[in-house]
Amino acid sequence: MSQRKLRLGAFIMATGHHIAAWRHPGSQIDSGVNIDHYIEVARTAERGLFDQVFVADSPGIRWIDDPEAFSRQGRVSHFEPVTLWAALATATKHIGFVATASTTYEDPFLLARKFASLDHISKGRAAWNVVTTSAETVFGNFGYDRHPEPELRYERAHEFVDVVKGLWDSFEDDAFKRDAESGVYFDPAKLHKINHEGKFFKVSGPLNIERPPQGYPVIVQAGSSEPGRELAAATAEAIFTAWTSLAEAQSFYRDIKGRMAKYGRRPEELLVLPGISPVIGRTEEEAQAKWAKLQGLIHPSVGLGEIAKFWPGEDVTKWNLDAPPPYYPELEKGRNSRQNVVLTLAKREGFTVRQLYEYLAGARGHWVVVGTPQTIADQIQEWFENEAADGFNVMPPVLPESLNDFVDLVVPELQRRGLFRTAYEGKTLRENLGLARPANQFTVARRLGLAQSLTKATDTVS
Repeated sequence: MSQRKLRLGAFIMATGHHIAAWRHPGSQIDSGVNIDHYIEVARTAERGLFDQVFVADSPGIRWIDDPEAFSRQGRVSHFEPVTLWAALATATKHIGFVATASTTYEDPFLLARKFASLDHISKGRAAWNVVTTSAETVFGNFGYDRHPEPELRYERAHEFVDVVKGLWDSFEDDAFKRDAESGVYFDPAKLHKINHEGKFFKVSGPLNIERPPQGYPVIVQAGSSEPGRELAAATAEAIFTAWTSLAEAQSFYRDIKGRMAKYGRRPEELLVLPGISPVIGRTEEEAQAKWAKLQGLIHPSVGLGEIAKFWPGEDVTKWNLDAPPPYYPELEKGRNSRQNVVLTLAKREGFTVRQLYEYLAGARGHWVVVGTPQTIADQIQEWFENEAADGFNVMPPVLPESLNDFVDLVVPELQRRGLFRTAYEGKTLRENLGLARPANQFTVARRLGLAQSLTKATDTVS
């Protein structure tokens, strides 16, 4: 049996990841604002011994100019993630919660306070998915005249994360005495301002909540662009990524792990978790029938809307659905990591427009696997054992139906093979992921200062 264990997260997208999931009878049609639905999903993931549940988020609606296509979108109304996870923390005991928050459109002090609060409420089960936000339709909500360029967004993100970590360290771990007899509530010597002044932020601190139970909520990053890889190598403890072939996934895995040494980090300090969207049947025929049923629910205008963002400026409504999409040199310039995955896939497979949007409908360019519990476990095992993944971000096509299928059918198969846990190992998300709890930087500085003082004293005596 393998000593190294798979890490599994459930990537929750309201009715499911398939673009037509909201029309499927196995979905909860109003799930975006149905707390009972999310409680059920979180408890199902916990029953399956998942490490975490994750929701992606953008601080705005992704606008589609075609009114017909826009009216058919099933994802325009949904909860803010930190608020949602705070509610779900009281309905679960073990599962971790990954909430997306933007370093471009949020404030570091307020974000640090929110996630510290979530970590306390959940008793050490919070994680922050660090994003710079790629949506061009968001900036108008925050008083900007335009969306910042990627290079500027990532430069700001590095400083943002440093500020937030500093704020989480405002109180040292043993600052709070709460000694009723002496009347001492906390030790003021163990409360620290960060007094940060940088290119983007001026933040004095301290944070007005004690240090999170995990030290820092787990830092997650999603993105595979060049600046995204550097941000992950420098700061992330888990990275969500999208690949559709073993060779691509292996190349990314080795690249991202290889970047960590220059930041003083070891490869095992970052978990690589590609997305996988499994369509599961007890037989191959049942799985293919499930997939065909989902694909049959896609309206062409919605499918073309999914494609449009990868061909900016093009009127995709005029394309022949049964011909390949156009490729031209300008399309290769300045594309982001998701565009790269999608365009590479479309060219490699020779997809027509219809075939491409049908593929994207499943999981927006993530790995879609259709098969039995055994064949799906085979592919998961192959990636896990061949330096392509430390685990997976499971993206159920339909919720709650598809997550139930994975927990009931695939998890037992992975356990039978010795690849996945049979019980939670720890109490916090960090413990279950096998990640170390970070030391408080002010405590470390004090100890280093004391060590240096002792060294000087010894030298003087000598």
